[in-house]
Amino acid sequence: MSDDSVPGLFADAPAGGGYLVLARKYRPRTFADLIGQEAMVRTIANSFALNRIAHATMLTGVRGVGKTTTARLLARALNYRRGDVDAPTIDLDPPGEHCQAIMESRHPDVFEMDAASRTGINDIREILDSVRYAPVMARYKLYIIDEVHMLSTQAFNGLLKTLEEPPPHVKFIFATTEIRKVPVTVLSRCQRFDLKRIDSERLAEHLANICAKEGVKVDADALALIARAAEGSARDGLSLLDQALVQKPGASVGAADVRDMLGLADRARVLDLFDAIAKGDAKTALTEARSQYDSGADPALILRDLLDIGHETARAQALGADARLLGGADWIARVRGLASSVSPAQLSRLWQMLLKALDEAGKAPDPIAALEMALVRLCAAQNLPPPEDAARLLKDGSPASSPQPHQETRQDAGGPRAEQAPVSAPDAGAPSFGNFEDVIRAVAEERDIELELALDRLKVTRFSAEGEIVFIANPAQPRDLVRRLKAFLEERTPFEWRIRSTEESTAPVESLEERRKREREREMEELKRQPFVAEALKAFPDAQITAVRAPVEDPRGDVVPMPQAAKPTPAPGRKKEADR
Repeated sequence: MSDDSVPGLFADAPAGGGYLVLARKYRPRTFADLIGQEAMVRTIANSFALNRIAHATMLTGVRGVGKTTTARLLARALNYRRGDVDAPTIDLDPPGEHCQAIMESRHPDVFEMDAASRTGINDIREILDSVRYAPVMARYKLYIIDEVHMLSTQAFNGLLKTLEEPPPHVKFIFATTEIRKVPVTVLSRCQRFDLKRIDSERLAEHLANICAKEGVKVDADALALIARAAEGSARDGLSLLDQALVQKPGASVGAADVRDMLGLADRARVLDLFDAIAKGDAKTALTEARSQYDSGADPALILRDLLDIGHETARAQALGADARLLGGADWIARVRGLASSVSPAQLSRLWQMLLKALDEAGKAPDPIAALEMALVRLCAAQNLPPPEDAARLLKDGSPASSPQPHQETRQDAGGPRAEQAPVSAPDAGAPSFGNFEDVIRAVAEERDIELELALDRLKVTRFSAEGEIVFIANPAQPRDLVRRLKAFLEERTPFEWRIRSTEESTAPVESLEERRKREREREMEELKRQPFVAEALKAFPDAQITAVRAPVEDPRGDVVPMPQAAKPTPAPGRKKEADR
């Protein structure tokens, strides 16, 4: 709404002279009253001026941004007639001949339908049967369908043909909060307008103008809290303002009153909490969080406020003096001071951990416990070095506590012994790759199946724990194998790896997959030489051993004989005999 919009001709009248809520009393009555939707209004005005008016319009956006109101304004604009003006226009002041009836939803040529309660094909059939008839009074016959995404598939299909080629006197206006649920076949036949969320600062100004017209006093900080809680919805903001005005009848409503109403913590205290987290002071953080909770603050909202402060701090850090921060001078000074004392990497880490904590608080049976556990993690994380410093420490090693370098030679997965050089002992938390099999095990633990299979088939001729792998080139291997393996290893070790292929090898080399196959064949041959298995195979010459399983203990505690053996699979002609 514009600053000077005043309830007038089309204000909703309360039944029996009762109170009219602000969301209805200050509903926009002209396009100039819409706030934050200038791009849409400009497009509509240009389409009227050029006589390029779409036959179907789709309005989408979050709740309370004015979709239904815009639909009615558009219906008025298309059917505007007054005096010498007899053409579509966005200038609806003064009202035209049809304006009042349309805004009161009683015009015979403007049909409003709520698709949430009328979803079937029979409801759409009523529209399809009536579109062929010309309007009774107005220029166009308009069909406004709210929450259009609720229509059934049959209803959408029934609407398609008429929507594509409607009579010239028919216009459709759709509104929805779930644009993704509307079939693309319908969207492609509509001119789409995405109504934007209203900026918190602009919404706070709008609420202040309404307070001035109502003759009530609400502090600027309180209005800012309401605007933030409304999340871009003008209707939600007006509903919350209505609720705030009854907190202190006849007196000024302050920020503390709104915080109590919304279950919010004092924003300055939340900043104290954020500062304690940034310093890694777990005791102060836990004490402050519990105090805010005892005062009525919701744990999830405390986490959301911490996220807001993290966002504002990051903006102040990145934009410097150009950052626009909402709040008093003291608040802005504290946020800028925090931005200068916390590193960007630290802020990024805090943001990620707070997001995870917010999700946990919504699922936890005790939200305050989830909040406190999150604070413990957050404070502990502040005492850890940044990733780049940790990598540098791993690479350089600790001068006093590091053990002496040692030399170790292990059998390589490819067959020949890998050449080992003295290696500094890695950090206890870092993975150790003594041979190529260690690398494959690490890849398997990360569940990178594609890379694991490629490494299983790789014939490695040289492996060095210091960071070198040489393998025999194979045209069947993935093209990006070297890049992926190098990235995997360098994420887990403090040095650069040299990985290359060679065309030949002086000694026979087998892959891990080939070695496993060879070992299985050897086990199978040993199994066939066991007396019990040999007798079974002699009785069933066409039988084959298909699997080898470990001994199985039955419920009585006995162990099934034939260790490492499996029941032979008989030939088809001897199946019944084998079963006996």
